[in-house]
Amino acid sequence: MAVYHNALLMRINELSFAMDELRLFLDTHPDCREALAQYNELQRQRMAVVAEYEAKYGPLSSYGNPNCDNWDWGTRPWPWQN
Repeated sequence: MAVYHNALLMRINELSFAMDELRLFLDTHPDCREALAQYNELQRQRMAVVAEYEAKYGPLSSYGNPNCDNWDWGTRPWPWQN
Protein backbone atom coordinates (compact mmCIF):
# COMPACT_ATOMS: atom_id res chain seq x y z
CA MET A 1 0.00 0.00 0.00
CA ALA A 2 2.79 2.45 0.82
CA VAL A 3 4.33 1.97 -2.63
CA TYR A 4 1.07 2.86 -4.39
CA HIS A 5 0.53 5.76 -1.97
CA ASN A 6 3.97 7.13 -2.82
CA ALA A 7 3.42 6.58 -6.54
CA LEU A 8 0.23 8.66 -6.44
CA LEU A 9 1.96 11.47 -4.54
CA MET A 10 4.85 11.38 -7.01
CA ARG A 11 2.45 11.61 -9.96
CA ILE A 12 0.64 14.55 -8.35
CA ASN A 13 4.00 16.30 -7.88
CA GLU A 14 5.05 15.60 -11.48
CA LEU A 15 1.80 16.97 -12.88
CA SER A 16 1.94 20.00 -10.58
CA PHE A 17 5.50 20.77 -11.68
CA ALA A 18 4.58 20.53 -15.37
CA MET A 19 1.56 22.78 -14.78
CA ASP A 20 3.75 25.33 -12.98
CA GLU A 21 6.20 25.37 -15.89
CA LEU A 22 3.41 25.81 -18.43
CA ARG A 23 1.87 28.56 -16.29
CA LEU A 24 5.17 30.45 -16.44
CA PHE A 25 5.36 29.96 -20.20
CA LEU A 26 1.77 31.13 -20.64
CA ASP A 27 2.58 34.29 -18.66
CA THR A 28 4.88 35.31 -21.51
CA HIS A 29 3.02 33.57 -24.35
CA PRO A 30 -0.69 34.01 -23.52
CA ASP A 31 -1.82 33.36 -27.10
CA CYS A 32 -0.14 29.96 -27.44
CA ARG A 33 -3.10 27.61 -27.94
CA GLU A 34 -0.90 24.50 -27.83
CA ALA A 35 0.50 25.39 -24.40
CA LEU A 36 -2.98 26.21 -23.12
CA ALA A 37 -4.29 22.87 -24.39
CA GLN A 38 -1.39 21.06 -22.69
CA TYR A 39 -2.06 22.93 -19.45
CA ASN A 40 -5.76 22.02 -19.55
CA GLU A 41 -4.94 18.36 -20.19
CA LEU A 42 -2.43 18.27 -17.32
CA GLN A 43 -4.98 19.92 -15.07
CA ARG A 44 -7.55 17.26 -15.99
CA GLN A 45 -5.04 14.49 -15.29
CA ARG A 46 -3.99 16.05 -11.97
CA MET A 47 -7.59 16.41 -10.82
CA ALA A 48 -8.18 12.72 -11.59
CA VAL A 49 -5.09 11.58 -9.67
CA VAL A 50 -5.92 13.84 -6.72
CA ALA A 51 -9.46 12.44 -6.67
CA GLU A 52 -8.08 8.90 -6.68
CA TYR A 53 -5.64 9.72 -3.88
CA GLU A 54 -8.28 11.44 -1.75
CA ALA A 55 -10.75 8.58 -2.21
CA LYS A 56 -8.17 6.10 -0.87
CA TYR A 57 -6.19 8.14 1.67
CA GLY A 58 -8.20 11.27 2.53
CA PRO A 59 -7.90 14.91 1.47
CA LEU A 60 -4.54 16.45 0.65
CA SER A 61 -5.63 19.86 1.94
CA SER A 62 -8.52 21.52 3.70
CA TYR A 63 -9.62 23.05 0.38
CA GLY A 64 -10.92 19.72 -0.85
CA ASN A 65 -12.71 18.62 2.30
CA PRO A 66 -15.74 16.71 0.99
CA ASN A 67 -17.53 16.62 4.35
CA CYS A 68 -19.41 19.91 4.66
CA ASP A 69 -21.27 18.95 7.85
CA ASN A 70 -18.23 18.21 9.98
CA TRP A 71 -14.73 19.69 9.97
CA ASP A 72 -12.79 16.42 10.13
CA TRP A 73 -10.43 16.59 7.18
CA GLY A 74 -7.39 16.40 9.45
CA THR A 75 -8.43 13.30 11.40
CA ARG A 76 -6.88 10.78 8.99
CA PRO A 77 -3.12 10.22 8.87
CA TRP A 78 -1.20 12.96 7.07
CA PRO A 79 0.38 11.97 3.71
CA TRP A 80 3.84 11.62 5.26
CA GLN A 81 2.49 9.37 8.02
CA ASN A 82 1.49 6.56 5.64
